[in-house]
Order: sequence, then structure tokens, then C-alpha cells
Amino acid sequence: MNILECDHVYKIFGRDKKQVVQKLKDGVDPKSIKGATVAVNDVSFDVKEGEIFVVMGLSGSGKSTLLRTLNALGPATAGTVKIKGTDITKLKPAELRKVRQQSMSMVFQHFALLPHRTVLENAAYPLEIAGVSKEEREAKARHELQVAGLEGREDSYPSQLSGGMQQRVGLARALCAEGDILLMDEAFSALDPLIRRDMQELLLEIQARSKRTIIFITHDLNEAMLLGNRIAVMRNGQIVQVGTAEEILTNPANEYVAKFVQDVDRSRVITASSIMRRPVMRIYLNDGPRVVLRKLEETDLQGGWVTASGDRRLHGYVEGDEIADALSKNPNLDTIRDLVHYSHPGISADTPLSEIILPSASKPIPVPVVSKDGRLEGIIGRVALLRALGEGSGNEVTPVSTGSIPKVGESSSPTQEGAGASASSSASEGLQNATVAGGRSSAREGVAPASDTSSAAPETKAGRGSDPAAGSTVQEGDAE
Repeated sequence: MNILECDHVYKIFGRDKKQVVQKLKDGVDPKSIKGATVAVNDVSFDVKEGEIFVVMGLSGSGKSTLLRTLNALGPATAGTVKIKGTDITKLKPAELRKVRQQSMSMVFQHFALLPHRTVLENAAYPLEIAGVSKEEREAKARHELQVAGLEGREDSYPSQLSGGMQQRVGLARALCAEGDILLMDEAFSALDPLIRRDMQELLLEIQARSKRTIIFITHDLNEAMLLGNRIAVMRNGQIVQVGTAEEILTNPANEYVAKFVQDVDRSRVITASSIMRRPVMRIYLNDGPRVVLRKLEETDLQGGWVTASGDRRLHGYVEGDEIADALSKNPNLDTIRDLVHYSHPGISADTPLSEIILPSASKPIPVPVVSKDGRLEGIIGRVALLRALGEGSGNEVTPVSTGSIPKVGESSSPTQEGAGASASSSASEGLQNATVAGGRSSAREGVAPASDTSSAAPETKAGRGSDPAAGSTVQEGDAE
């Protein structure tokens, strides 16, 4: 549900504003217009209830001016701005003030605190204006100051506080107003980096708890990527792209956006959901070891992830060489249950790539991506991970360049990456056990594939069919 809708909004400073808007609609270059400044030029977007919508751009791009059209502190020259379906550009002054009091609050870059009032009085000020009793408004203000981390500072004055503390007062004041929409105009840009990070984390905590809609203005790309559910990139008074951080980073709309994001740490923005793949094949917990080896062999895999019967709940993983070794010692082995490693919890779909690197390096098979209830959703191989990290950096990863990367505890040796593949996530009809998701391996030079079935022992369970040799091996290699 959209809580705010901005449709073809213009903001012109100078003379003949309406004529300037018409010229812009007719396609006249804004730079050729004399006697007026085009601050916002035909901007349209919507904001969903409960999201953090970040407007990002360089100084002079029009982002702060745009924000002021949203609460009519700087009324739009043309276009409509709807708050909960009400077009505020058509409201009378008294009606507009009521909408501001009930639906919107604002945090400014330079704090805008009343110097002669205490911290408590500053925080309670919106409620005082609204006619709330002193007892009630002070109780509310004390609560919001506690949320903002200022408990014990209620009787201090702004001059006695650091910049970070003053901005916390501004945030508490905005929270006291209880508006559904919080407008923040470069609220943290005047703060030191460490304090800014603390305030960013505080804002995320508050938003997670209160579910308020936040429209946040910034020129800091990293701040936008950290805070925004969606980001609008502005240039010369226009929005050039709207999308999630991942969408903007991986699919920039034009060269300007691409240059804007080229130095972003991709590993902290892109998440597992963007690069995970469906498991290339399925193996069941109750499968015989020869069936498992055959499936690994047919798909050129070295191991896989075990999930529970029928519901894809992750149990652990198995490795082909361990299964082959167990069969060579016990040809009558008919289950892989004792060969499953049950120690890996998996990662969530929103895990950033920076937190996947170590798990990927520590196991010879892909990293599993699981849902909140432990169901296997997908897998991430090393090549997919390295390719995602390399894109946009000028160091694109290819199968050739990753083939020589050794695994943890393994000496470097030439390898050739197998091609990626995908398969349906549903189990084949009639199979009643659990599944294993495997990762693609790479064969080492001079080592024959584990496909020789000359010494294969028959499977003891009916309907299993022929299997690879009990003594065959599955070579380790980088997993895709």
C-alpha cells in the first residue's frame, strides 16, 4: 500500500513559474531557461507504507527541495503530492497544518532545537503545539528520549550536548509527533563518522520496532545502501533511477548511476538471494551409498547438502570420497545416514556476500541458503560468489581465473571449472525420502572420473538400479 504518491512534481524558483513548467513539458532544455531555476523537474515516485525510501544525489541535485514539496514547506509549482490519498497541494493552510501534525514529522540536518528549552521540553514541543497536557506530553517525551538513548539528559540544554546528542533530541522530537511519515533531510551528514554510524543503527532499530515510513535524504551512497529499502537517485532535479540497493548496484540505469556506484563495496550490499541457484540434483537421506555416488557422478559433483524427508529441511552434507571409502570397507553398507555431517546451519537469503566468503572457503561444496524454518532454498558455489564480487570492479571472474584457487588446507593444482546447471527444486514423483543438494566439482588433470563400474556391487534395496564402483572416488574441486 502506498502511503505517499508524488506525480509529475515541479519546483521552480524565480519568475514566470507556470510558463517555465510549460516549457519543460514541451521539451525545452532547463539550462536554456533564463530568469528561473529549475530545482525539481517532473518527478514521480511512490513510497510504500513502512519502508525507508532514500533520495540520494550530489549537492544541488534537488533532493532537499523535493523533500520540502512533500510536506509543502516549499509547495510544488506543479504536480500532485498525495498523503494517504489526500492531495496536499490543494489543501487550505489550516487543513495542511492538520495533515502535518497528524501524518508527518521532520528531522533537520542542523538539529533546529530551541536553545532556551531543556531536552525534555524540546522533545515534547510538537505535543505542546498539539494541545496535549503537560503531564502526558512529558511522559511521552521521556519515553522517546529513552528510545533515542538520552535517558538522564532530560534537564540538559542543547548547548550542553554534543552534535550527536542534539540530533538524538531532534529524532526524539520527531517520534513524539507520532506522524506516520518521518522526513529526514541529511539528518546525519553533520555528524562524525562513528556517531553517524550509531545514529544509522538507531534509526534502523526504531523503524523495525515502530514500522514508520521514513523518507531519508542523503548524498552519502554508503548511507543510502545501508538504510534504504528502495533508493531514488537524483540528478539535475530529476530522478534517474528507483530501485533496491542491489538493483541499482547490479543494473544501473545509465552511465551516471554506474559511475556513482562503482566504488561501492559490493560484498556488503549484494545478498545471497541474488546469486543462489537451485540445487543441480537431489539425493535422499535414505538413499543407498551407491545411489548417492551414481547421482554425484552423473552430475559431476563431489558432495551435497542433506535435507529432511519431503519438506527440504537441511540436515547436513555428505562427501563422495567419504562414501566411496566407506563402501570399500563395508560393501554391505546400505545407508548414508552415518556419513552425513550435521554441523552446518546454512545462511539466510538476506546474508551479504561479505559473510559468505568464509563458509564458502571452509567447505568443498556450495554454501546452502535456508529459510527461517530451516528449509533448503538454494546453494551458492564458489565461482558464483567470486563472479558476483568481481563484477563491476574491472576484475571479472572467469572459470579459467578461478580454476587454480586452492581450497582451505589444499595445495594449489590446475583445475577446470565445470559448467553451472540448475534443476527443479521439487523432488521426483514417488520419492519419499529427503534430498541432498550438490555442488559442481572440477576434475583434476590426470585423474580419471569416478565412472568405472566394473567392480560395482549390486544395490541391496529393490528398484535402485546399477551404481558406481564401491571403490570409486569423487575428486575435490571448486564448486559452482
